[in-house]
Amino acid sequence: MMSPRYRDDLERALAASPTLNALSGKTILITGATGLIGTFLTDALTLANERLECPMRIWALCRNAQTARQRYCHAECVNIISQDVSLPMKDLPQADYIVHAASNAHPLAFSADPVGTMMANILGTKNLLEHLREQACGRLLFVSSGEIYGENPNIPDGFSEDDFGKIDTMSPRACYPESKRAAEALCASYGKQYGVDSVTARLCYVYGPTITAANSRADAQFLRKALAGEDIVLKSAGSQVRSYCYAADVVSALLTLLLRGETGQAYNVANRACTHSIREYAETLAALAGVSVTFDLPPEAERQGYSKVSRAVQNPARLEALGWKALYSLRDGLQNTLNILREQGGAT
Repeated sequence: MMSPRYRDDLERALAASPTLNALSGKTILITGATGLIGTFLTDALTLANERLECPMRIWALCRNAQTARQRYCHAECVNIISQDVSLPMKDLPQADYIVHAASNAHPLAFSADPVGTMMANILGTKNLLEHLREQACGRLLFVSSGEIYGENPNIPDGFSEDDFGKIDTMSPRACYPESKRAAEALCASYGKQYGVDSVTARLCYVYGPTITAANSRADAQFLRKALAGEDIVLKSAGSQVRSYCYAADVVSALLTLLLRGETGQAYNVANRACTHSIREYAETLAALAGVSVTFDLPPEAERQGYSKVSRAVQNPARLEALGWKALYSLRDGLQNTLNILREQGGAT
């Protein structure tokens, strides 16, 4: 059963999106449909179907079919496809829109499976672009990352879509940002050579109640501690500065790009009012949960997957020019996350 607060967030995401009547009767394929972003998006589209005269056909593609069936057992409009996106794809539905959100996206996964991380982004994107090329229609929304910008201390006010910084390509941690870069280049290349329609969303640090149990990111660990009533443990000084964005705002941004984004363009998805250090993020969450913040060093395997970028701030002006606006402050988004997960039993 969907919690009332979660449904309210889905409603706000839909209300902040362009007219969804354009999706009436369309087929949408979402990869990574049980991840943080894919789950929120699939739930939002399922809710949107309640008011469309001609419902959408939603295909949820993920590696674990059992997890997907449990998650969407009450959503009759959601069809499950069990598939590793990096492997050859057969019998995919003809889709009007594809949202490619399948990728490892947390430190332990980067450390344990850097090759798999790269293949989901590079081969997965190539497979989906080929599918659209073969069907000669449809649009791909590639979910990329602000990590593609790397480190550039000379850009203090936030990366625009035309900026780039340094990434150490010989570090296994580069598996994530470099494969996102390569996938973006594939989208541009398929557009130039074959006319395949695509648009790219460069996401900042996303948080929300659809965080997965496997996620080893610092904010996910903070959240588990807070829900358990335990002190939040910072494994560094927490001085790194990030752009954060609540999942509901991210989903309204993705729907905006799906329907209004310019072909071949990349757009930063970030809340300009939510630029915080990791320590500020932890302290805000701790205050809401009634716990404290402590400090400890992480194990080596976990440290290898951490980003070394000290400032990862993105400028969302290009996205805002399409009419999008973030609605949630960090405090509001974290409060909603805590409330929703508590209503659902507190598990992440």
